Amino acid sequence: MKTSKVLSVIPVAAVVLLMSCSGNKVQEQTVEEKVKVKLETVHMQEVDQIAEFTASVEANISNMIAPQAPARIGKLHVEVGDRVRAGQLLATMDETQLRQTQIQLENLETEFKRIDELYKVGGVSQSAWEGQKMALDLQKTALKNLEENNKLVSPISGIVTARNYDNGDMYSGAQPVYTVEQINPVKLIVNVSESYFTLVSKGKEVDVRLDVYGDEVFKGQVNLVYPTIDPLTRTFQVEIKLNNNDQRVRPGMFARVVMHFGAKEHVVIPDQAVVKQAGSGDRYVYIYKNGKVSYDKIELGRRMDNRYEVISGVKDGDQVVTTGQNRLTNGMEVDIVK
Repeated sequence: MKTSKVLSVIPVAAVVLLMSCSGNKVQEQTVEEKVKVKLETVHMQEVDQIAEFTASVEANISNMIAPQAPARIGKLHVEVGDRVRAGQLLATMDETQLRQTQIQLENLETEFKRIDELYKVGGVSQSAWEGQKMALDLQKTALKNLEENNKLVSPISGIVTARNYDNGDMYSGAQPVYTVEQINPVKLIVNVSESYFTLVSKGKEVDVRLDVYGDEVFKGQVNLVYPTIDPLTRTFQVEIKLNNNDQRVRPGMFARVVMHFGAKEHVVIPDQAVVKQAGSGDRYVYIYKNGKVSYDKIELGRRMDNRYEVISGVKDGDQVVTTGQNRLTNGMEVDIVK
């Protein structure tokens, strides 16, 4: 009798135990099905509309100094880094050909005087006189050209940035003898997106930062807006002038140009909410509503520390997911972690 009572109890206990285990598993599965996420409610706020562009500093004017024809260099008078003024002598070419031309001119002048005296008394024809006069004029022109090219002077005030020959070298025409650049002011050429075409005009002030000077801000001004847009890059060029009285800014320096375009009201979201789609440059966020999340594409504006301006895709008051996105799919139910 005792044995039969014990046997009758065992199945009941087993069923209770199995139900208990099964219930725990169902409960665990239910918990695991919902991903726990954190949310943040986002809002509209005023965002400064700024755009940053990169460029290299260029000289305002760059002159290549060279004679008109190949010639030997007699003496160089300045060196790279020297400051020169407009009209200053930079180099003197070899004078051998100049002296020869001067002697030839003197001989032609003597011969012309003789022909001229004979012509006055009818000793030579008019055509002979005209031929001698033409030869004399041509020689004077040749001498004048040689004199102008014998001395190389700077057409601008600036700094010597290149010297490509030494004393006694033969100038061949491949490179200029000197390069002289005006570096006060300097200029920058930036390629600006066509979306800003109507917002950029001559005289607009810009901020310029140079990597070599850290966060120091230099003030520049738009000097020229190119009238056409490149159909391949969808950009247009803008020339910016930068005063450089102390000449701290030099051609070749890397610059970052910031343009300001006022302010606009846009939604701002934390950077943790932004999801980059693999294999593309598209950005998405998960937006929570009625217990589920939706996977929505967004257009980002500027970044501000750890937050992004959103141009489109998110509305004021939306709740965006900031954690657990790697486990989510579109339309999934989630649990909220406070």
